[in-house]
Amino acid sequence: METTPNGTGPLPSAAAEFAPASTYLNTSVCGLLPRRAVLAVNTLARELAEGRRGGSGEWDEVEAVRASFARIAAVDPSRVALGGSVSVHVGLIAASMPPGAEILFPEGEYASVITPFTVRGDLELRYAPLEKLADAVRPGTALVALSSVQSADGRVADLAAVRAAAAAHGARTLLDASQSAGWLPLRAGEWDYTVTGGFKFLLCPRGVSFLTVSRAAQQALPPVHAGTFAAERLWETAYGPIGELAHSARRYDEPPAFLAYHAARRSLGLVEEVGVDVLHDHALALAARFRAGLAELGHRAVSEESAVVAVPGLGQDTAEALAAAGIVVSVRAGRLRAAFHLYNSAADVDRLLDRLAP
Repeated sequence: METTPNGTGPLPSAAAEFAPASTYLNTSVCGLLPRRAVLAVNTLARELAEGRRGGSGEWDEVEAVRASFARIAAVDPSRVALGGSVSVHVGLIAASMPPGAEILFPEGEYASVITPFTVRGDLELRYAPLEKLADAVRPGTALVALSSVQSADGRVADLAAVRAAAAAHGARTLLDASQSAGWLPLRAGEWDYTVTGGFKFLLCPRGVSFLTVSRAAQQALPPVHAGTFAAERLWETAYGPIGELAHSARRYDEPPAFLAYHAARRSLGLVEEVGVDVLHDHALALAARFRAGLAELGHRAVSEESAVVAVPGLGQDTAEALAAAGIVVSVRAGRLRAAFHLYNSAADVDRLLDRLAP
């Protein structure tokens, strides 16, 4: 495990794996691919182009991704299902809800967490401010669904309070860790369901996502999109109905996009090598430096103690001017948003602040 330079430079691993052509502060949209992941994609693509393999990829690589994410998420691999997008995982959970069930969300929650429930048309949906979400859980609430870190502004939810309130009222929990997994420690076993897009702080390509399901929650979650990868004995049931579905969460697997998963094995391997605790300390040190600099410029950031920092009063015009200067950020809900990860340094923060100075 690496030691952090306390925000003075990128982590040592970044020098060998990343060479961004910009000041890249946009991991909340999409993380940079490490060189080892790019090499894995190129190797498999070349083999496929030349007809040097009998299939589209290696199942062993897919299982290695499952095991790696399980270690990152502190959960048994049997509780991890693999797929291609968070919205498909959430859609599976939404389809399992009985008519009339009450689903509670934070106000302004990301659309992929909410919309699979809204399109049902027969559920009772309720919203509460993020800071009051735990207080809003009540008898009859069937599910509390939220992101650990809000996409719009980087706010970190009081996860312990939400879990305690849900347990007190018999509600299940769904956590979207897409904006946190890779820098904020995740204990997926504490939730009934978690969903995570791998293409942000986990540094995977798009097409890699993770669903975790507790043993208790699995009893209520029908595998409505079960295919050949959902069989308990893989490769034995290619024709006709599958007689025995996987006993584990693999029954919810989508067919893997092998190019993406070959890369994901290397990306997650890098996250494991560095260590989430190290990534956490590094990202927060850079974010704190940015917030302090913003305060000197007369701006107040929305989020505290988060690797994702949103700045009210700075919007699309500012982001476009920064892009012209080679600094990549994003704008969400009308606010400039910067995100910090292992390939970022204090020099990146200072360059951004210099450009924001009047």
